[in-house]
Amino acid sequence: MAEADHEKILPVILCGGSGTRLWPASRESMPKQFTPLVDPATSSFQATVRRVADEAVFARPTVIASAESRFIVAEQLAQAGIAADILLEPERRDSAAAVAVAALHGARRGPETVVLVMAADHVIEDATAFARAAQEAALGARLGQIMTLGITPTRPATEYGYIRTGGALPDAPGLHRVERFVEKPDAAGAERLIGEGALWNSGYFLFRADVMITELEAHAPDVLEAARGALANAATDLDFVRLQAEAFARAPKTSIDYAVMERTTRAGVLAVSFAWSDVGTWDAVWQVLERDAQGNAVRGRVELVETTGSLVHSEGDGLTTVVGLDDVVVVATPDAVLVASKAKSGKVKDLVTVLREKAHPEADAHRRMYRPWGWYQRIDIGERFQVKRIMVTPGGRLSLQKHFHRAEHWVVVKGTAEVTLNDSIVLVHENEAVYLPIGSMHRLTNPGKIPLELIEVQVGSYTGEDDIIRVEDVYGR
Repeated sequence: MAEADHEKILPVILCGGSGTRLWPASRESMPKQFTPLVDPATSSFQATVRRVADEAVFARPTVIASAESRFIVAEQLAQAGIAADILLEPERRDSAAAVAVAALHGARRGPETVVLVMAADHVIEDATAFARAAQEAALGARLGQIMTLGITPTRPATEYGYIRTGGALPDAPGLHRVERFVEKPDAAGAERLIGEGALWNSGYFLFRADVMITELEAHAPDVLEAARGALANAATDLDFVRLQAEAFARAPKTSIDYAVMERTTRAGVLAVSFAWSDVGTWDAVWQVLERDAQGNAVRGRVELVETTGSLVHSEGDGLTTVVGLDDVVVVATPDAVLVASKAKSGKVKDLVTVLREKAHPEADAHRRMYRPWGWYQRIDIGERFQVKRIMVTPGGRLSLQKHFHRAEHWVVVKGTAEVTLNDSIVLVHENEAVYLPIGSMHRLTNPGKIPLELIEVQVGSYTGEDDIIRVEDVYGR
């Protein structure tokens, strides 16, 4: 490795969360970091990877994501034109295990590699200021501190933790020791903390790989041992690295804040003043969006009458209207609608818990479900039938499969389909159809240069997604 590369900061982006507080736009099938909630053309994950794209400052990024999101990550990286290493968590174990993996991964480049751990779902408009702050904080990291970025508060927020700053770090102008991390306060506590000069805890950490490994060994050895085993026994799958499930599952489910940062004597902080939000609730989304003279922020087809201080987010072709309401959140998606007060928008997470308890599929699954080959979207469903719209990207290839309880009819509406049906392969063009009997072995491929779109009509005694036997799959599912 060249000396110049060794000096670069290694960005590690954590994007394993589900963002349930932003339901129904964010769900397990497409979490908030992959959804364009603020910029209609870019997800927060894509904005994050672009923020660390300056090759003069940052090394090739690493993404740590859930196995279920791997193809979404790969597709959005490709759309952003950025290459990255992708490590897959077999299950969620909170941030301590992910940071331990990041430190061990960074140590492979060199024990003194400076690692920057960052969330995939934050909004920072000033990428230049962020890169400059990362470089400044890296000075403290190279001196052996575990640095964090402390955001200068703009309001007495109760949804963020705070940092009390201590004395200045020697040989590091502008950097300070962390006196104490403070849990999310109530309103009065937030006012008091701001008056005392406390900073918001952004959750960004910069550290030398060897320093974090040493601190994990001292304060959370079981987390480090699990991460070490999961990385040492990882398997390569296409362009992904799968952490070994058995070892990773042994990591206690805890945050890096509890495991290390609140116990270490090496915690340092750099105060920064660029605009920042973790957009953790719909109220937070409202705060970062552009608003009209009445204080309303809207997305999609929306009309408002005598409504103020509200967020109205409408997806799809439907028109969403609001009359005579103030300080509310209205989110309309093709299969679910949320209406809440802005002040109580953090309670949406509790709502999702209720939806799961009552087995509502909308709790976790969108109507449009993304797959490595494209996506499908349910149009209609009833007794003994289901109708879907399917899009296959150029070169996309579904698994070779069969069903025991349903037959399928495919009608091509755009592009050309290459259809494998038992021992034959046929091309199906626009306005043509093919019938797939129950039990037949079949596969769908897009051999063309444009997206393939078709309508699938399923007929049978059972049309659930689990009635599928995959015989061969190029995506390793």
